[in-house]
This record gives sequence, C-alpha cells and structure tokens, in this order.
Amino acid sequence: MSVTRETVLETLRTVENPVGGGDIVSSGMVRALTVDDGNVRFVLEIDPARAKAMEPARDAAEAALKALPGVAAVSVVMTAHSAAPDPPDLKGAAKPKPQGPEKIPGVDRIVAIASGKGGVGKSTVSANLATALAAEGRRVGLLDADVYGPSQPRMLGVSGRPASPDGKTILPLRNHGVTLMSLGLMTQEDEAVVWRGPMLMGALQQMLFQVQWGALDILIVDLPPGTGDVQMTLSQKAQVDGAIVVSTPQDIALLDARKAIDMFNKLGTPILGLVENMSVHVCSNCGHREHTFGEGGVTREAEKLGVPVLAEIPLHVEIRTSGDGGAPVVVSSPTSPQASAFRDLARTLIAEGTA
Repeated sequence: MSVTRETVLETLRTVENPVGGGDIVSSGMVRALTVDDGNVRFVLEIDPARAKAMEPARDAAEAALKALPGVAAVSVVMTAHSAAPDPPDLKGAAKPKPQGPEKIPGVDRIVAIASGKGGVGKSTVSANLATALAAEGRRVGLLDADVYGPSQPRMLGVSGRPASPDGKTILPLRNHGVTLMSLGLMTQEDEAVVWRGPMLMGALQQMLFQVQWGALDILIVDLPPGTGDVQMTLSQKAQVDGAIVVSTPQDIALLDARKAIDMFNKLGTPILGLVENMSVHVCSNCGHREHTFGEGGVTREAEKLGVPVLAEIPLHVEIRTSGDGGAPVVVSSPTSPQASAFRDLARTLIAEGTA
C-alpha cells in the first residue's frame, strides 16, 4: 500500500504546534513536502528563538509518519527565518561578538565554483572537476548550493534520497567517487523551490554543517549565478579557501564575471583563477576551429585582474550529453581531449596545493 500526500498532511495535522497553538500544518510550518515511493520529506519552518521548543513537535511528526502503512523513511529538516533584531542595549552591556567563518569537520579545503550569470556551464565545470579530482585520488565532496536550479543529481547520476537517522544529521549520497549533497535530492526534479532568503540561508548552513561529509580533501561548492544571499552566507559562515569564476569569452558574460570577482574581493575570499568555458568549437567532421563566443576575452580579463586562467574548456557535444546522461565526460570518456581539459584543471589545483 502506497502512502499519499493527502494522508501525510492529514497525519501531520494531528501534531500540535507547541509554541503557537493549532497544528503544524495549519500554522504554515510544513514546507517542501515530498512523498516518493514511501519516502516522506519536508521542511519544518520555525522561529529560530523557539527551535528547542519545536524539537518535540518534529519528533512527534516523524513518529506519526513512520507509523503509517507504506512509509519507508521519514526526513524532517528544521529551518528558520532570520531572528528578529536585538532590542536596544539600554544598559550598555557588552554583546557577544558575531561568530566568524567555521571549518567543516573533516573537510580540509573548500573551493567555490561561481559565475556572474547563468548559462556559462558552471555546474558542468563543477561536476567534471569533482570527478577529475576523484580520478586523481582525492577524497572529494560536492555541495550543490544552486538552490533554485540544482542540477548535480542529474549530472552525477544520483537518484536516491539522503537519509537522516536521527532527524538532525544528513547522510549524503555518492557516485563516481564523489560525495554529493543537493537540495535537488530533497525535492522532485520538476518542483520549484519557493523560499525566501532566510530559508535559503538556513538550508545552506544545514547542508554545510549537518551533513556527514566524512574525511574530505576538498569540498567543491557549486554556487548559483549572481551575487546574492547564498554566496554571502557561504563566505561568512564557512572557511572558503578560494573561488574559481567560470565565464564564456563573450563580453556580456565577462561583465557579470567581473561582478562575481568584485563580490569575492569584498567578502575576503581569494580568487584562485578563471575558467574559460566553451572557448572554442572544433568540428567533429573537418576539424575546423571556431570561436563561437569570441576569442581571448577571459585571458584579457584575467591579465587585468592579475589572476591566472586555470583552464580553457572546449565547446563539445559530448560534454553536454555526458552530463545529461549522469556520467560527466571525465567518467564516460576519460581519454578524450575534452576530458583531458578537466583532468589538467584538477592537476593544476593539486600542484598549487588548493585541492
């Protein structure tokens, strides 16, 4: 017997809201509910000041759902809005200093992969770099922080769901030698994530610090495009060792890449270098080389900024089809020239001591 979304919601309506009265469904606390083959997952949106008081409700919801026929596993993640501002300190008492960036237990280095705009292949570079580093013997994790458009589960061929044995610790999934965590593993592939900034920031912090990453040489963070909440939260909460900015050679992409670089400079995150993606198209029939998006733009920009060009990735159909098929080109065609570009990038980072 398969459990339905309606049955799950009906069960959750029996769980009282201990801090505001009523039940947790009518209180609007249950968000991003998914029911898939007996696996039930949802986010419990709470007031951060009352997190402790809400733990019994979370436990009660989990127990009630596990008792339903057809339920195989339950995952409940608590997240929160930003806390209300502190009242004025009329007595002038000293306040605790805000907590700075922290290291993730077991993770040696964190490298962010960023872009100023979407569509430049940032996630493709992230997936292939992760598998290339794994092929070089590194212990690699990949955090898909592109919360509005998570694509890494598809690119790495991961279709399972992360478990949470105690309702707090999240167990990531693994494929092609890479340990993966993504919000896309918690939602349906065609389901939109309609969250406000504070909810996104809370989810990112949970994926950073509540995931059981294990011992990693490097954690690659695939950021969303732009210069928003997720980028700021990552740099302010975790000790990021450096950022790689991905761009195509065209002027429009480079305009936005400059903004991403400026953002990391303001946040104090070192720029490791630029990656020029879709740098040249080589015809598979005649070998003609064509610079579809322009030539040399990323190199000229890197010279202005005083940072290196770490790699020039060609525009090739196999890179696209491999990612769509769940096995990055580094895995599906490891000896091809396009795979070699990513392997060379991985070896460069290893030689520089950043991976």
